[in-house]
Amino acid sequence: MFHRFFIAVAALAVALALVPAALAVKVHVRVEGKTRTIFGATSPLVDVQANALEALESASALGEFFYHVTQTSFGPYVDQIGRYAAAGQTGWVFKVNGASPPVGADKVQLKAGDTVLWYWAQFGVAGGPKTLSLSRSGRCYTAVAQDDNGKPAPAAGAVLHVGSTRTVTTRNGRACIGPHRGMLVRAELGGAVRSNALP
Repeated sequence: MFHRFFIAVAALAVALALVPAALAVKVHVRVEGKTRTIFGATSPLVDVQANALEALESASALGEFFYHVTQTSFGPYVDQIGRYAAAGQTGWVFKVNGASPPVGADKVQLKAGDTVLWYWAQFGVAGGPKTLSLSRSGRCYTAVAQDDNGKPAPAAGAVLHVGSTRTVTTRNGRACIGPHRGMLVRAELGGAVRSNALP
């Protein structure tokens, strides 16, 4: 009887230990700083327990960068990532799948394959900056600018950076480039958050 009890307790302990891992999902995570990418230029898949705040925690552990959370009456608020603390009209915000959720990062439940972007923003009368998203078809790249609702528009005037030395100006957000083996391509546009990087 004792033997059966021990086996049952051991099985329960193993099951409980596996529960957190079972709740984890793989999501794409990127953190764009004030002047450069802090984590995940290519938006790698990261194991995340459940929400957008935990996505930042997972990225921080993998990328070994600092972030700080302040508890407020509205819930946790990320007031610093890397060297830059929020102040006045500037601070840290996030999007999930290109849109700014209407709730805090700890309340956004993620699904496998979601994309989480944390970024430094300066807010003005029209709200925060648009975020760029880059896609590829063959040797052609298309950059779109997404507003807070995730609505895309062609990123007219965006510049593609090919590696660290070559730039290509897009036409209505689109450009085709020649061979660039081993080099990453990303889009930038004045006043917008830089895009993800693609090979």
